[in-house]
Amino acid sequence: MSVDVGTGDGKAVLAWARDDPRRLAIGIDANAAGMGPAARRATRPKTYLPNAVFAVASAGFLPEDLTGAADRVTIQFPWGSLLRAVLCADERVLCDLGRISGPGATLTIMWSVVDRDRAAIGAVPPYPAEERFAAAGFDVSDVRPATADEVAVTGSTWAKRLRAGVERPVTLLRAVRR
Repeated sequence: MSVDVGTGDGKAVLAWARDDPRRLAIGIDANAAGMGPAARRATRPKTYLPNAVFAVASAGFLPEDLTGAADRVTIQFPWGSLLRAVLCADERVLCDLGRISGPGATLTIMWSVVDRDRAAIGAVPPYPAEERFAAAGFDVSDVRPATADEVAVTGSTWAKRLRAGVERPVTLLRAVRR
């Protein structure tokens, strides 16, 4: 099962569900309205995707039903409180990500922050504290600039809007759940 936390418009979840009909793809976001069009698209007869599911929840309070079920978790271009939680390595959020991740699950996070963003999101470190990921059961394997291809593969609408990877640097963090 793949889980996209902070899924925004949910287009990544729809793509995952189309690409592998045997795999459950779940999008989670605190903003129900943002996911609405994707959730409706997944239930229409012409575009029916029974393996695409959307849930309203914040990253620090993920559904209990997902405990240990995900083998892939992503956070793609978070903003606002989710971006702060990632970069500040918020214990509650990391523990919840760890809780939904099964052993060996991959966690991939991509973000883009430039100086002018800091006025909107507040003071955040450029990279999260890896020891906090370790405390949540993740071994960080990679923190580095993302390639343009890696950004493009996300299909993220927000990344396109930001011109991430084109006009803005993007950072990629990969970790594996112990």
